[in-house]
Amino acid sequence: MRKILSTHPLHPRATAMLAGAGRLAIASALDARTLATEARDADIVIVRAPLPPELFGGAKNLRAAIRHGAGLDMIPVEVATSAGVLVANVPAVNARSVAEHVMFTALALLRRFRMMDRDLRTQGWLAGREHANSTSELAGKTIGIVGLGAVGQAVGHIAAHGFDLKVVATTRSMRPAPDRVGFLSIDALVEQSDIIVLCCPLTEETRGLISRERIARMKPSALLINVSRGPVVDDEALIEALRKGRIGGAALDVFATQPLPPNHPYFGFDNVIVTPHMAGITEESMMRMGVGAAGEALLVLANKLPVNLRNPEAIEHYRRRFPVD
Repeated sequence: MRKILSTHPLHPRATAMLAGAGRLAIASALDARTLATEARDADIVIVRAPLPPELFGGAKNLRAAIRHGAGLDMIPVEVATSAGVLVANVPAVNARSVAEHVMFTALALLRRFRMMDRDLRTQGWLAGREHANSTSELAGKTIGIVGLGAVGQAVGHIAAHGFDLKVVATTRSMRPAPDRVGFLSIDALVEQSDIIVLCCPLTEETRGLISRERIARMKPSALLINVSRGPVVDDEALIEALRKGRIGGAALDVFATQPLPPNHPYFGFDNVIVTPHMAGITEESMMRMGVGAAGEALLVLANKLPVNLRNPEAIEHYRRRFPVD
């Protein structure tokens, strides 16, 4: 019986898809030793937590590591490739969920929702209502999107067509911009934007991209929304800017250290919204990601290549390990 190890439970529809293909096991813990041990006899690993590199040396039957989502930073791709293990993902399926989260947090910051709700509950009607005097609309503002993949494009579409925002973006690819999106350099974007949204993958190029110098270029009223990865932002510089009131606020869904420690300074700011890496998680997106990952697993178990193969350089080694019938 073939074994499919998932780091987390899957959507019921995905579980049903895999029922006839093998034994689905859920990792008992997410530490490196447990994952490496429980993957030793696995044919497929479905990934929602970081995989340790040593896992690939001990899992002799492992055919593929399939990301339940898009970001590949949880998989040591070079190590997997050297071991002849295929790496696949499920791109774009949570883009709408993340984009809606971006607009939700932007609105919450502009309408001072955290402060209004707190004071309404603790001090009464008039105290809560007083915050309305310093709130602001989305319409007419400039939203700058860093990274114009599926999430960035979804944010841009909702922003332009749903809220009448001016949309600018910076991206590695200089392909033609989607409708109503203009390209800017990263420095021009941070200077001109009222709302800066980070949607880029974590790479050596983007690590520390929102640096002390770039934070200093932002408008005093600017909002920073991070739905990419924590290390894209210089935390110390952002905390300093928030303490000194040099930017308008932030909405942070991802962090360099996760879970975020309960005494972290971000929790102390009224103008910061902290969420536990959940921007892309909804009932609908979990179904799409689970079904997508299960579909890729079924292809691999049928000795076919996944649709969204991310390390084609592994194919030759993989085929030596698992020849085509």
